[in-house]
Amino acid sequence: MDRKDITAEGLRVGIGFPSAVMLVMGGIIGVGIFVNPAVVARGLTSPLLVLLAWAVGGGIALLGAFVYAELAARMPNTGGEYVYLRDTYGPLAGFLFGWTTLLVVQAGGMAAVTIVFARNLNVLAGGALPERAVVVVTLAALAAINCLGVKSGNGVQGLLGALKVGAITALILAGLFIAPQVGFRADEAQAVAATDPLKAFGAAMIPVVFSYGGWQTANYVAGEIRDPSRNLARALLVGVIAVISIYLLVNIACLRALGVEPLGRTLTPVSDVLQRATGPVGAGLAASAIALSAIAYLSQSMLTGPRVYFAMARDGLFFRQVARISDGSRAPVIAIVLQAVWTGFLALSGSYDQILSYVTSMNFLFFGLSASCLFVLRRRDRAAGRSRGGYAAPFHPWTTGLFVLACGVIVGVSFWAYPVNSLVGYGILLLGVPPYLFWRRSSADAPPPSGPATAP
Repeated sequence: MDRKDITAEGLRVGIGFPSAVMLVMGGIIGVGIFVNPAVVARGLTSPLLVLLAWAVGGGIALLGAFVYAELAARMPNTGGEYVYLRDTYGPLAGFLFGWTTLLVVQAGGMAAVTIVFARNLNVLAGGALPERAVVVVTLAALAAINCLGVKSGNGVQGLLGALKVGAITALILAGLFIAPQVGFRADEAQAVAATDPLKAFGAAMIPVVFSYGGWQTANYVAGEIRDPSRNLARALLVGVIAVISIYLLVNIACLRALGVEPLGRTLTPVSDVLQRATGPVGAGLAASAIALSAIAYLSQSMLTGPRVYFAMARDGLFFRQVARISDGSRAPVIAIVLQAVWTGFLALSGSYDQILSYVTSMNFLFFGLSASCLFVLRRRDRAAGRSRGGYAAPFHPWTTGLFVLACGVIVGVSFWAYPVNSLVGYGILLLGVPPYLFWRRSSADAPPPSGPATAP
C-alpha cells in the first residue's frame, strides 16, 4: 500500500478533479428537478418569474460555492461543515450539524429518494416488484459498494452521475426541439395573480433552493480528494455553474412544451413533456430518467454522508465504533452501514415525509453558520499577521455577507410558510444537546485517536 495515498485519518485518497465535479453535481441533482418545476409554476403565473426564481436560487448556490471553496482550501479535511463549525465556533456547533445531518437532512432526503427509486423501478417492471424489498436491496448494495473503498464508491457514483446528466440532457432536447411549442410566448408574461405577490415568490423559492441544495456534500470527502485545496475549490464552482445551466434549461423546456399554467397544474411535468415529444412511450422514459437520477443521488449520498459521522466519532463525539476503518478498503465501514440502516428505517417506517419538511430550514441554517466562519477565520488571519495564498472567495466580505443574508431570509421564509414544521426541526436540533454533553463528558479523559482506528 502506498502510504502517500493514505490520509491522516487513515482513509484512502482516490478522487480526482473530474470525479469531484461529478460529486458536486450529483449532490445537487436529485429527483426534485423532475417535480419542482411544476411546484414553482403553481404559485407564479408568469414564465419570466418562474425562470427568475430558478436564477435567484442558482445565484444563491453560486455564492455558497464561493464561500465553501475557500473553506475547503483552508480546511481540506474529512467532514466538511462539521470541521468548519468545530474549529471556528467549538465542538457543540459541529456536533449539532452532524446530529441534524444524520437524523434529518441526509437520511431523510435519502429515504424519500429511495422510495421514489423503488416506485419508478416498479413502474418499469409493470408493478411486479415488492417496493419494500427494492428499498432494502438498493441500500444494501450501495453500502456494500462503498465499503469496498472510495475508488469503488466514487467510480459507481461517477458513472451513474454521467448517465443522469445524459438523461436530463435528453429531456431538455425533447422539450426544446421535439415537443410542439405551446407556451413561453412573450404575451404570457403577466403579473402574479396571488393577493400577496411577495409571499407567493418567497414560497416558490422553497422548492427552488431545496433543488439547489447539496453542493456542500462534496466537502465531506475533502480528505479523499487529490490536492483538495485546488481541485475541490474548482470543482465546486464548475459543478454549481453546470447545474444552474441545466436547471434553467429544464425549466425553459418545460415552459416551452407545456406553458406556464398547464405546468403548474400537472403532477408529472417530465412525463408530460416526454409524452408530447415521443408519444405513449414518454411515461416509461420519464420513469427511467427519474429512477436513474434517484439511484445516482443515493450513490453520491452513501459515499459522502458517512464521512461526517466518521469525523465526529474520531473526535469522541459519537459512538467510537463509527470511526473504525477497514484495513483492506480503508473505508469507514461502520459509518456507511449506519447511514444505510437509518435511511432504510426511515424509508420503511414512512416517517421521512415529516423529516423532509424540516430539511430546507435546517440546511440553510447551517449553510449560513458555516459561511459566517469565513469572517472569523479571516479576522484570525489578520490578528495573527498571516497572509495565505490559494483560493479566496471573490469580493469577500460582500459576497459572503450576501450569502449569509440569503440563508437568513430563506430560514425566515421557511418559518413563515411552515411554522409548525420549522419549530419541530429546531426541536430536533435542540435534542442533540444532551447527547453532546454525554459524549463530551465520556471523551474528556480519552483524547481523539492520533491514527486510523481499524476494523478487521
